[in-house]
This record gives sequence, C-alpha cells and structure tokens, in this order.
Amino acid sequence: MNRYKYVIILALALGACRVGRNYERPSLPLPASYAGVATGDTLSIASTAWAQFYTDPLLRQLIDTAVKNNYDLQTALTRIATSGQEVRRAKAAFLPTLSAQVGANTSIYGKNTLNGLSYNAFLGKDHLEDYSVQANLSWEADIWGRIRRQKEAALATYLQTQEAARAVQTTIVSDVAQGYYNLLMLDAQLDIAKHSLALGDSILAMTKLQKDAGDVTQLAVEQADAQRQAAAILVPQLQASIGIQENALHILTGTIPGTPVAREADIRTLTVPDHLDAGVPAALVSRRPDVRAAEMGLVAANAQVGSAQANLYPVLSITAGGGLDAFKASNWFSIPNSLFGLLGGTLVEPILQGRARKTQFEEAKITREQNVIYFRQSVLNAVGEVSNALVSYTQLQDQERIASARLGTLRSAVGHAELLFKSGLATYLEVITAQGNLLSSELDYASVKRQQLSEQVELYRSLGGGWQ
Repeated sequence: MNRYKYVIILALALGACRVGRNYERPSLPLPASYAGVATGDTLSIASTAWAQFYTDPLLRQLIDTAVKNNYDLQTALTRIATSGQEVRRAKAAFLPTLSAQVGANTSIYGKNTLNGLSYNAFLGKDHLEDYSVQANLSWEADIWGRIRRQKEAALATYLQTQEAARAVQTTIVSDVAQGYYNLLMLDAQLDIAKHSLALGDSILAMTKLQKDAGDVTQLAVEQADAQRQAAAILVPQLQASIGIQENALHILTGTIPGTPVAREADIRTLTVPDHLDAGVPAALVSRRPDVRAAEMGLVAANAQVGSAQANLYPVLSITAGGGLDAFKASNWFSIPNSLFGLLGGTLVEPILQGRARKTQFEEAKITREQNVIYFRQSVLNAVGEVSNALVSYTQLQDQERIASARLGTLRSAVGHAELLFKSGLATYLEVITAQGNLLSSELDYASVKRQQLSEQVELYRSLGGGWQ
C-alpha cells in the first residue's frame, strides 16, 4: 500500500501546478476624458437606475413592462440559466467518478472441455456461478490544471451571458424611451398640423370673401386652398405614423399591438439638463455591459488556452474498487472471506494524437488573440458612441435655442401678416408664405426637442445605464 500512498501524494503535489498564463487585462490606451469634455470627474449618469433617470411615470411603466415581458430579454435570461448549468458541470469534473455494480452469472461448460472436466473434478459440477457487488472509484489528478482551466472558462462564459443579458436590457430600455419620445413628437406634430389646418381654413374663407368683393383673384383662393391642403395631408400621415409607433412599443413591451399607448406629456414643454455627467472613459470597461461581456469572452478564451496546453501533457488517473465476490450465493455476504479490493494508477501520454492536440492549442491561442482584438474594439466603439452623444447633446442645446427664437419670430410674423392682410396692406402671398414658414418651423421645433431627448437617452445607454 505504501507505493500507492506515494503515488497519491505525488499527484496531489503536482496538482498545484497549472499551465497557461492567468488572465491579465490587455493595455487599453484610453483618453483621460471624452472629446470636448474637460473633466476628470468619475461620476456618471450610468450609475443612476433607469427608474430614477426617467421621471415620466408613464414612460417608467412602459419600461417596467418591457423589462418583464420582452422576448429578447427572456431569451438572454435562458442563456444565463444554460451557462449556470455548464458551471455546475465544470465543478463536478473535480469530483471522482463513483459507480456501483451488482452482478450474478453462471458459466456452463461442456463435459468434454478442459474447464468442464476440471470443474467436475474439483467442484463436482459442470458450471461456475459468480455473485458480486462492488463499488468503483476513478479520479483524474488535475496535475496541469486542465479541469481548473475548464471551470475558469465555464465561469467566465456564465458571467459573459449575464453581461450580455444586461446589454440587451440597456438596449430595450433605450428603445422604449426613444419610441416613447418619438410618439410624443408625432403627437405634437399632429397637433401643429391640425392647428395649421384650422388656420388655413380661416385664411381660405377670408380670401374667398375678398375674392367676392373683387379685392383678389381666383389665383389667391387657389393658393390659400393649396396651403390649407399642405397641412391637411400631414394629418393622416402623422396619424399612421403614430399607430405604427404605438405598435412598435407594444412589441417591445411584449403586449398585443392595436391599442393606444398612454401618454400625457407635451414634448414641446419638456426640458433637458444643460449638463449630464459622463464620467471618464476608463469607467466604461467596468460599467458598460457589452464591454464587460467582451472581456469575459476574453477571460474564457484565455482559460481555454491553458486547458488546450494541459492536453499536451500526460494524464494521471487513480482508480480504486472493492466489494464482495463469491462463487456460491450462500457465501456471497460472508465477510471478510468474500471481500476484495483493488487500487491502481495509470499515466496516459498522447502519442499519435500529439499533432492534433498541438493544433488545438495553436487554435486556442489564435482565438484568444481574436478576443483581445474584439475587446479593444468594443472599448473603442463605446468611447466613440459616448463622444458622439456628448457632441450631439451639446450642439442640440444651441439648436433648440435658435429654433425656439425662430418660432417666436414666425408666430409674430403670421399675426402681423393676418392683420395687414385684413387691412389690405399685405398680399395673400405674404400671408401664405408666413403661414407655411410657421408650420415648417413648428414641426422642426418638435423634431429638435425629440432629438434632444433622444441624445439624452443615447448618452445614458452608451455609458452603460439601464440595466440596474
């Protein structure tokens, strides 16, 4: 037994070895701050839960429904469950394999055979019975860390699916908010079109009266009617867009399309902060779920390299077994006479499969390098998305101020044009031109407000907000 004791001690000692390098995050040449944002503050709106970031209660209700019911998110959650099972299986690989066996058999030999003559001579019968019950134990000594690397890879994959699910949620939260604000913009534009249509009706009626009085020609009536029709055609177009946007929100929230989406806010009166904290680019690596998922993929790939390298070396397996064995059923459980046991160890070195295993090792290293590239690219894309959102958000504030001032000017111009037209001091063309400019400006202002809110949503998403 001493020889086996030394084998086991040696296996346990070698088990402390592990081939392959431990994971180290690759260098990431990140800037100290985002383009155009001179700040080293680490605070970020991404650390705010979506329920606090979005203040509109109806929008929060839509997001909450989407988080619970969205099918893409549910699919991502099932992937987490699958990866969790893979982790449990990887942990179980450390445990020895234990099996139990109960058997009974009879071997009948011919009387003219050597075995038959022997058994007849010694036992007085021409058959042999054998009854056994035994337990077998087999354990692979993880000398080179193959099993540990596989467990490491399985755990990293599990964490990757978690981060992937969070990334899906950030996208869903963003899409719902974008759709909701787009719906508010369409509502505002529909209201503007209806108001412009009513104004066009009054201008057309006034022009007809002036035509009857001989002050204007039929051309003026036709021009006024054409201007009214330009506003009228917007109404069914916007109503169709509203229905389509509502259906899109229903699909995102996992509810049946075809019913109105509750909302009360007027996008023209909503305000956005002058400044939103973006933090520093380095924080994206630990905060943004898709970047974290890319890094977990790299961790798993690195562990697979170690596992593939361990396959190049011998595998030590230790087996043990024991039980009861007797050639008569009556003596089956006669202890200790029926007891038996065995203990052994095997060392297996791949020979003919060596080239294939080396190829697998090289492929694993290439896969790791691919994951390094993908991880760095994901960080670069994330910084770019945040920078774009910051630039757009800042510029849209100036656009909103200009659009608001232009809207006030055109509203005043329309009022003056109507008064002058009634007094005969302005032509119908001046009134129609002012009215058309006002309609265009009001539609543009609603669009600018939606873009402001959209960039706020995009900045929150690009920073990694929305999964909390």
